Amino acid sequence: MESNSYITVPAHVVILGAVPLLAAILAAVQRRLSPEFKGLRVGFAVVLLLDVIWWYGYLAFHGQLTFPENLPLELCDATLCIMIIALFTLKPVVFDVAYYYAVAGTSMALLTPDLWEAFPSLSTVQFFIAHGLVVTGALYLVWSKQARPRAGSVGRALLAGNIFAAIVGIFDWLFRTNYMYLRAKPESASLLNFLGPWPWYILATEGVALGLFLLLYLPFRSSSATR
Repeated sequence: MESNSYITVPAHVVILGAVPLLAAILAAVQRRLSPEFKGLRVGFAVVLLLDVIWWYGYLAFHGQLTFPENLPLELCDATLCIMIIALFTLKPVVFDVAYYYAVAGTSMALLTPDLWEAFPSLSTVQFFIAHGLVVTGALYLVWSKQARPRAGSVGRALLAGNIFAAIVGIFDWLFRTNYMYLRAKPESASLLNFLGPWPWYILATEGVALGLFLLLYLPFRSSSATR
């Protein structure tokens, strides 16, 4: 694993290992509780929500929440919001989207973080907390058997992602921004480096997403077929 130059490999490995560990602990605790008990799940959602409110409040207070840059228009931003809703509501249609983009998308951001300051600065700590908790949330809901992707969820997730990308793409074109890396690749190492030049890497990402989503659905395929 090639770690970002702004974070050491040991620190990066510890962070990556902490995500499934925390999810496993939360899932184990949840399974010991009454099936009707919602406190742990709702508490998790509140923690994520408060983290979002605090972070954007901090940016706004310091004049860093500016237009058109620094807006929550990355795919991980949308995934974080959807995960909060999934944790609060357990709505299957919401979890269908949150699951794939958290485990396949946000986890990729954790593996190849596009950092702009050295860890552990405030911004990088916030980056890993927010992204790590999103992935933790998806794993926790699945491993505790509170939620699972349904039949047809791969197609619905891809459709939702493409609609969001189209909206962000129009914004990028109008304001010359680069949200979701639709106009250029990130400067740090990422999977996009292996997918060709612009705009072909955008098209290739569709195929990669489809492949990853199908793999993530495989553990649930047989049980979905029986429902």
